Amino acid sequence: MTYIVAVAQIAALPDDPLATAQKAAASMRQAAASGARLVVFPEALIGGYPKGASFGAPIGMRKPEGRAAFARYHAAAIDLDGPEVALLAEATAETGAFAVVGVIERDGATLYCTVLYFDGAKGLVGKHRKLMPTAGERLIWGFGDGSTMPVFQTDFGTIGAVICWENYMPALRMHMYHQGVTLYCAPTADDRDTWLATMQHIALEGRCFVLTACQHITRAAYGAEHESALGNDPDTVMMRGGSAIIGPLGRVLAGPDFSGETILYASIDPDEVMRAKFDFDVTGHYGRPDVFQLAVDTKPKTAVREV
Repeated sequence: MTYIVAVAQIAALPDDPLATAQKAAASMRQAAASGARLVVFPEALIGGYPKGASFGAPIGMRKPEGRAAFARYHAAAIDLDGPEVALLAEATAETGAFAVVGVIERDGATLYCTVLYFDGAKGLVGKHRKLMPTAGERLIWGFGDGSTMPVFQTDFGTIGAVICWENYMPALRMHMYHQGVTLYCAPTADDRDTWLATMQHIALEGRCFVLTACQHITRAAYGAEHESALGNDPDTVMMRGGSAIIGPLGRVLAGPDFSGETILYASIDPDEVMRAKFDFDVTGHYGRPDVFQLAVDTKPKTAVREV
């Protein structure tokens, strides 16, 4: 059987996580009405991706305005028992769809760039925290650990997610392939022309479908009160999308789209994965465990552990 999958290229509403969750729920319902069984949303959709912001932190200094900016960003993040998650769970229960949603997760004073997994009537079934924030992201986001790298079985494939430049971590990709991922989700903030080639490489390497979703944001939507190195021209495109869906042999099935907010769809045949693995199974008959081995520590790491 074939199934429809979708990527939702939509933008966050800065400082309003509840309204953004409502927007995501509406997109989920729209995609499900078009037959989508899986809907993938961008990185940091709920809570926002502060592109171009410096948080007032030149080397050796933390400016008061940067501390204020972080406090606002922390306030716009979400708790996993909050109303935003409840809204998304309600939408997946109503539609029966599986959803992969990028959020900024608040855990005490620390923020994490997180992907949440929703499975129909089951609601929130898991999460993945970004293992390695990139460059200046390390100023505002904590580091995930190996305890949140799950995959989920469905009747149309095995779903897992790797966030943005985590996709350049070969060991993490190898772990996902080892878990049998066939629907490899890549929420991202990378809107460069080179991103599509990365996604095609991963589809070929893992012999899996790849669904990548990026926000399309204009400066006007981002908000003039938000600092950005990209300037204050309301017509400036802060993030230009480029969402796409790729098949297991690297063929682009939908996108990349740079035109604006949209939902992209593709019809997939799960049997294509096995047909593609006939000549290449990176953790199976094309592996060389006598030469190379990967050890993965999946235990949670906390600063305080009671014994």
